[in-house]
Amino acid sequence: MKINILPIILAIIVLSGCCSPSPKDQTTVEWISSSREAVWQTNEVIKTTDANGSDTTLITVFPQKTQQMIEGFGGCFNELGWEALNVLSAPEKEKVIASLFDPVDGCRFNINRMPLGANDYAVDWYSHNETKDDFEMANFSIQRDRQRLIPYIKEARKFNPDLKVWASPWCPPSWMKTNEHYACRPDIVNDLTEEGAGEEMKTQFRMEDKYLAAYALYFSKFLSAYRDEGIEIEAVHVQNEPNSCQNFPSCIWTPSALATFIGQYLGPQFEQDEQSAEIWLGTIERPHIERIDTVLNDPEAKKYIEGVGFQWAGKGAIPLVNVKYPDYRLMQTETVCGNGSNDWEAAENTFELMRHYLSNGTNSYMYWNMVLDESGKSHWGWKQNSMITIDTGTKEVRYNPEFYLMKHFSAFIDPGATRIESSDKNTLAFKDEGTIVIICYNSDRKKIKRFRVDDTYFEVELAERSFNT
Repeated sequence: MKINILPIILAIIVLSGCCSPSPKDQTTVEWISSSREAVWQTNEVIKTTDANGSDTTLITVFPQKTQQMIEGFGGCFNELGWEALNVLSAPEKEKVIASLFDPVDGCRFNINRMPLGANDYAVDWYSHNETKDDFEMANFSIQRDRQRLIPYIKEARKFNPDLKVWASPWCPPSWMKTNEHYACRPDIVNDLTEEGAGEEMKTQFRMEDKYLAAYALYFSKFLSAYRDEGIEIEAVHVQNEPNSCQNFPSCIWTPSALATFIGQYLGPQFEQDEQSAEIWLGTIERPHIERIDTVLNDPEAKKYIEGVGFQWAGKGAIPLVNVKYPDYRLMQTETVCGNGSNDWEAAENTFELMRHYLSNGTNSYMYWNMVLDESGKSHWGWKQNSMITIDTGTKEVRYNPEFYLMKHFSAFIDPGATRIESSDKNTLAFKDEGTIVIICYNSDRKKIKRFRVDDTYFEVELAERSFNT
């Protein structure tokens, strides 16, 4: 919802209602709602009320109680997403990409993730240098990315030239690992033997100077190669899920090993090569604060780390990290992917994740697969959700409930906005340049909600289990 206060615009995006401050007679409220029955509907506010209004649920927003700054929202550029898009005609493909990145009518995504080498949604395994013992990176190449990821990014940037891109590896070149294989866990979908299986808290990277130095150079070469393509990589998160032993590309690192690599190799390599990309501790998928402490308190590593990224069970660590390390920026790096249901319940689960992360200091929030085909399956057989589904047979494009949920946030919250407090756990509020955005999930059967912002009151009738801005 947007509330206009002349000469200021107050936009309250409440996934079900909004409100705004004085003067009341000059305040305008705009309201967009999405429910299981009807998505992205423009509605009329029932009435503006005063402090003696009807006896309904009152939700108060506190513009003076400010919290973290919001940097933005996005998803991940994955190879299988580009493959799905390419079954469409050029105009239809452009329309889908616009729905995600257009800064006027789309989701306005402004920060996006990409893999550095193969991830679980790559077409198949690859790294940027599989030449064994090439410590000088003479054979480093991003030729594979020119087929899918680079075109994907460039198409998105046609709609938002200022789109920021950050990268994270799921796995280093296989010859840098102790098992010399992309996977960590043997499975029918790979040819890893039991002897090559990894174990949490046992580093799989070869912790020898020449391998560590070569891997730091690998990162730097990646940044320079993408710069040559006209794409500046804003940041790197050093390892996707460093604690998780997967049947797809993965690599276990202990916290002390990560600290050694960041502090003694990656940071100095970036300094030497004058790389401007930030280094983040991410993406953390465990709730163990002591593991994060090990890295952030390392005297060398902490000099280079700009922020911490969390996903999956990492949600358990972010409340304490937010309090304990207030100088670090925080990111939710990958929404829990679901099982391919793409239903309303999945969107409700994702709202709860967004509420948790944003209420605990997150500056930016990443969806996972923006686009997939009708199977939703990774190369390694895992069926997952996506914002948009493209049927490769019929060429039908379906916008799933999580597309609209993400848009309820990203289409209205500008980068640089500040989160403000509200009295309701299912209501998130933000302010920026005279605009207040309120996002509300109506989880109960009580449909009438009253909102208060300073001295302004208004009522809206929210559909059950609806998202409202």
